[in-house]
Amino acid sequence: MERNLKNVLVISFGFLLLFTAYSGLQSLQSSLNAEEGLGVASLSVLFAALTLSSMFLPPVIIKKLGCKWTIAASMCCYVTYSLGNFYASWYTLIPTSVILGLGGAPLWSAKCTYLTIAGTSYAEKAGKNAKDIINQYFGIFFLVFQTSGVWGNLISSLILSQSSNQGEISEEDLECCGAYDCLTDATNSTGSERPSDSLIYTLVGVYTASGVLAVLLVIIFLDQIKSDQEETENKKLEASSFWSTFLATFRHLKDKRQCLLIPLTMYSGFEQAFLAGDYSKSFMTCALGIHYVGYMMICFAGINSLCSLLFGKISQFTGRKLLFALAAVLNTGCIITVLLWKPDPKQLAVFFVIPGLWGVSDAVWQTQTNALYGILFEKNKEAAFANYRLWESVGFVIAFAYSTKLRVYVKTYIVLSVLVLSMVTYGAVEYLEAKSSPGTPAATKKENGGPHSQETHM
Repeated sequence: MERNLKNVLVISFGFLLLFTAYSGLQSLQSSLNAEEGLGVASLSVLFAALTLSSMFLPPVIIKKLGCKWTIAASMCCYVTYSLGNFYASWYTLIPTSVILGLGGAPLWSAKCTYLTIAGTSYAEKAGKNAKDIINQYFGIFFLVFQTSGVWGNLISSLILSQSSNQGEISEEDLECCGAYDCLTDATNSTGSERPSDSLIYTLVGVYTASGVLAVLLVIIFLDQIKSDQEETENKKLEASSFWSTFLATFRHLKDKRQCLLIPLTMYSGFEQAFLAGDYSKSFMTCALGIHYVGYMMICFAGINSLCSLLFGKISQFTGRKLLFALAAVLNTGCIITVLLWKPDPKQLAVFFVIPGLWGVSDAVWQTQTNALYGILFEKNKEAAFANYRLWESVGFVIAFAYSTKLRVYVKTYIVLSVLVLSMVTYGAVEYLEAKSSPGTPAATKKENGGPHSQETHM
């Protein structure tokens, strides 16, 4: 096997093992560590740390350690979060959430840098176009990586389904499920009862082992990048590092279009946090049991991945406006259903239809918002995407921060309000674009194309 391709596969399967653990733990936090809102508080702290990390750490860490050891060290940060879940408390989960958040940004930056260098290196040897090879390598990476959500949640559901706490949920307990929940740490005595310690230790043990395997895979099998290539990439990183990146991010807010896109970008964080934190706890766990959360997230992640691929292809024919309208309608329908529907275990299909449709709309938010940033701010991509990461993380932080303080119906209205606001401000952006370049072929061409990314994972 060609050396660069081998390295791409090592990184891809390393990330698969690492995020199999992380995605499973993230989905379960609101249900598994519900006492005093510890689980969602840890996620809020995690995304806050990630926001700070994104602004300052990647160039500095990669310059000091190089790509290989940055990836290995950052993966160890994720493993500490798994370890913190063995004895979940404010003294274990919050510090490990900070550690994971700080390691998240260097991990993704080092991965992108490594794949770019590997692609360029192979293209030079083979006499091929570097851009084509880099795209091919990223395609291989995401093909492998995107399945992590399926495996992580499948593991949790299979292990937690062994719980002896399962049983028939009474009508009285069901009254505390849904949008008008009772705002207690344990919403009923059957469905959301914490699994036995032995099952939790088994689950977290499997996740920790998966993370450790990811670290070992990278340390043993990933090659170091040649020093001359690494030096070139470090210079590029230095040029856009620390204060220059920080200041450029906020200077970019002088662009009226960027300010108008803030609600849409934050909405991406709000809606993902609502599904993972509130729907999973107050609907799935409360009415069906914690072992169903994994199956729900598999449904969401599977449909999301397929639709992301589909929308990336068909956007050139439909244009982004139609896709945004579709996502808004589907998400609004799901939100209204959540408000009006009283969860009933006999209506099992409904529990999965909602996250399925949510996955369709989330695929639009991820692919088309990324594409929109790439198209509108083509000459200033770095600052634009730094703003994207910043405001999406702010959305996550806010949503997880108020998660334990408000009843679900209030949080549902907040999500709906942010959606309406984001569609109004997005419409204003489209109006400004149409006004600045009415009917020009270039504008039409731009609207129908553009890059799309699914790198919303931590």
